[in-house]
Amino acid sequence: MQNVLDKFNMKGRTVLVTGGGGLLGRQFALALAQAGADVMLADLAYEAAADQAEVIRAEGLSAAALAVDVVDPESTREMVQQTLARFGRLDVLINSAALDPKFDPQHQSEQAANAFETYSLEAWRKALDVNLTGMFLASQAAVQPMLAQSQGVIINICSTYGLNGPDQRIYSRPDSTQSYKPVYYSVTKAGVLGFTRYLAAYYAGKNVRVNALTPGGVYNQHDEVFVKAYSAKTILGRMANLDEMSAAMLFLASDASSYMTGANLIVDGGWTAW
Repeated sequence: MQNVLDKFNMKGRTVLVTGGGGLLGRQFALALAQAGADVMLADLAYEAAADQAEVIRAEGLSAAALAVDVVDPESTREMVQQTLARFGRLDVLINSAALDPKFDPQHQSEQAANAFETYSLEAWRKALDVNLTGMFLASQAAVQPMLAQSQGVIINICSTYGLNGPDQRIYSRPDSTQSYKPVYYSVTKAGVLGFTRYLAAYYAGKNVRVNALTPGGVYNQHDEVFVKAYSAKTILGRMANLDEMSAAMLFLASDASSYMTGANLIVDGGWTAW
């Protein structure tokens, strides 16, 4: 009988991570490279992806980076072609590229204008393009070589706010300043789940598995007021550490989840359980 740990071995497989220069994308890429995969980090912010690829290579692991605009069909096709040219195959696509309004100290002041009543149509359309159309285009391009080799995995990054509506109270400040998680975030992340289930069902019998990963809030130097408000809504009483989504991602990407498709793996400290 095969040792269960062998199911997590990614040696000989190529993983493409969109949003590879982002907070979680960087961690996903590192974890999968550590498991033996060749990893391509793709991001509109090329330098961030390239820097992380260099960090991974410094550990003696296999990684490269490229620039991509996920809302551009030609760019997503080129992303896949460059991955194939570099590593010879494509086994796993992680759709991590997304607009994600953050509330860490660097970004919190940007979120004060997100009230629904005055939210701009331009911002709404841009978010739909990146968070849903971008996932559609990347998946459409990446699934071609997966079908040709009769094997592939697609993993879409969702959010607890695709399952529950945001509690806007946690974004209020002691000085009565109110910020908001914007409407597009819940709507697009709910759409990610519908897209995931559609693709899983569509590729029945093709040996292409499609699942979603739903992370809870990850600590990124948030201030004490926000951490306390967020943590109070979780059963575990804290935000996630930066690396606490990595093992779940490895599970979904590897043969450890070989009997799993059309599902949503929630790693949220119990946020959605009460």
